[in-house]
Amino acid sequence: MHDTWGCITTYSSDTTKYLIHIHLTAEGVVEKPDVVGAIFGQTEGLLGEELDLRDLQRTGRVGRIDVQITSRKGETKGEILISSSLDRAETAILAASLETIDRVGPCVAHVTVESIEDIRVAKRKVIAERAKELLSGYFNDASIDSYELLDDVRESIRIEKISVIGEDKVPAGPNVLDTDAIIVVEGRADVINLLKYGIKNAVAVEGTKVTGTIIELTQTKTSTAFLDGDRGGELILRELLQVADIDYVAHSPRGKSVEDMTRKEVIKALRNKVPVEYVRDQFFMGEEGEAPGEAEQGITEKPLVPAPAPEPVGKPDESDDRRPKSRTAEKHGAPKTLTDHLRAVRGHHIARFLSEDYGILREMKIGDLETSLDEMNGDIKGVVLDSEVNQKLLDHLVESGVEYVAALEFKGIIKRPISIRLIKFA
Repeated sequence: MHDTWGCITTYSSDTTKYLIHIHLTAEGVVEKPDVVGAIFGQTEGLLGEELDLRDLQRTGRVGRIDVQITSRKGETKGEILISSSLDRAETAILAASLETIDRVGPCVAHVTVESIEDIRVAKRKVIAERAKELLSGYFNDASIDSYELLDDVRESIRIEKISVIGEDKVPAGPNVLDTDAIIVVEGRADVINLLKYGIKNAVAVEGTKVTGTIIELTQTKTSTAFLDGDRGGELILRELLQVADIDYVAHSPRGKSVEDMTRKEVIKALRNKVPVEYVRDQFFMGEEGEAPGEAEQGITEKPLVPAPAPEPVGKPDESDDRRPKSRTAEKHGAPKTLTDHLRAVRGHHIARFLSEDYGILREMKIGDLETSLDEMNGDIKGVVLDSEVNQKLLDHLVESGVEYVAALEFKGIIKRPISIRLIKFA
């Protein structure tokens, strides 16, 4: 007796929707490589390029082919399992194409699709049975929180509404095609996390190459790039700025992924998004670190009408009552976003130290910046200044743990550390 068992396929619960069960009978002794070869060889070109099995596997829309066969008395029988993240119609077509296989190696073969299992339905059945056990055995001394139950149900509905759009089959929320504004994120998990918080207009890049679907969407809709706060997110943003029409950029906390962010972090990041002109230059600097001119960037924003220059700022040891308040803050209220601070310091030759929530920790003259920096004991999250930043000042800011600096210009920057974000504004 000769037995051959394929490795049991593992599939991602995030992407797999269906599991195709196939029965195989071969009039002779064959092995797993013969079966796999027959599947690819006899279906190649049968359904065209869009449903080519090799391409579907390469893009992750079809999982590994799991073959479990047994040979006895000159005959081979067994099961083939194929996981699919295609939609119902595409999965059915793929399954039907496998029944056209009539030979495995040198042997006549018969292939029959026994069933197409909906993974989600199977999971729900298991959940329902387990829920019955829990309901009968674990609720003797506890009560059901109806609010939590409602939240769970609403969350599952939101997640179910995720779909794919365009020829590239990119994951997207249900409102992407109907809304005037979209949020471009990295992957499917990011779209799901935003759906949990009621944000239904997110669309995923799904990889480092920006697809044609994403490019077309950004050309007709107001687009916000909301990517992970790591090197991968920076690279994707760099490509988006080159090939797509991005209007705003929302920054994730350093080192954090969008899929792991809480509701509060997501809302805060989106509320504090900045126009793309403020971040474009840091990705397209020249060899000496100088940004291209405004004419090359196409920046059309005009300077605001200058407010009166602020009075001299008191020394650090003076009381708060003796320090002058920002005249911009007095006239328009306290700035709440990075964009507000950029506009407030423009034309005043001042610098501001900002906290994590964009509050003003200290405001000073440009000449007092480095001295004040040494006195802040690492509490600063960002710096906004109406001046140029050179390599010496940038190194000083990096040593102080500053996460970002926004300035009029960056001159002579030879070494740009990846731990700090440079934002240039016109």
